[in-house]
Amino acid sequence: MQRALELAERGRGKVGDHPLVGAVVVADDEVVGEGWYEYDAVEHAETVALAQAGDRARGATMYVTLEPCAHHGRTPPCADAVAAAGVARVVVGALDPNPKAAGGVARLRDAAVDVEVADAPEARRQNEAWRTWVELGRPFVTLKLALTLDNRGRVPGRRWVSGEASRRRVHELRASVDAVAVGMGTVRADDPRLDARDVGATRQPRRIAFGHGDAGELEVLSGGLEDELRALAAEGVQSLLLEGGPTIAASFLDAGLVDKVALFVAPVVAGEGPLGLTAQLELTGVAAERVGEDVLLVGYIREP
Repeated sequence: MQRALELAERGRGKVGDHPLVGAVVVADDEVVGEGWYEYDAVEHAETVALAQAGDRARGATMYVTLEPCAHHGRTPPCADAVAAAGVARVVVGALDPNPKAAGGVARLRDAAVDVEVADAPEARRQNEAWRTWVELGRPFVTLKLALTLDNRGRVPGRRWVSGEASRRRVHELRASVDAVAVGMGTVRADDPRLDARDVGATRQPRRIAFGHGDAGELEVLSGGLEDELRALAAEGVQSLLLEGGPTIAASFLDAGLVDKVALFVAPVVAGEGPLGLTAQLELTGVAAERVGEDVLLVGYIREP
């Protein structure tokens, strides 16, 4: 399954409104077929892996990161192709939340294929933005904050809370999402550009300010947060990085619209100033990483 997840990553940035999928076929403890989904190639991961495996797929085990589809779309159902190839066992990383494509597990079992659903966090998180977009009809929202050790969002006499390495990481995060947003308080205080700079970005995110007033080059969204997020989703925005200060963060948190939190914690005690984060949060899947002199803490409020 780990290999299948690695293969799926090869489609990142290419699959459009489809999920990342990787598949591995194993026969006699040997990998005999591999595949991943790339939007331009049209062929699904399962059929690519089966074609590579050939006759050795009969009686083999397939590891696939997402439930094989059970519907006719650009291609026939992958579940049917897997069963027709004679695969004896399928290990599924995560079920498909899309009602149009789901049902592959049941179809495989009806064809006498042994199916195990691993429901692996890694498989669900790999498609966290797409899953949220499909299931909830809004973008997956990551709240990014830079904080001191005493939970302050600013340090007297300093422009930045976090260090240079952390600021570069933020640009990488911006390059990986469909939209970046702040509140109008941050617009007035910092006049942010919100673009992804000096990280080899192949595209720029939509740059958004939530609130009322003039935000310069940023797109202003003045409606209710949930309504605006649904409108963004309808326009194809699957992921949104929420930057800014405690006011916009509290608004999103209070509305239950934050899925993931990324906290850059600097080795500084500010000693004064407003608190950066005041909500009580319980996170799952927490990971810590040293970024320069700072520590990046990432965790989920809502698992995908």
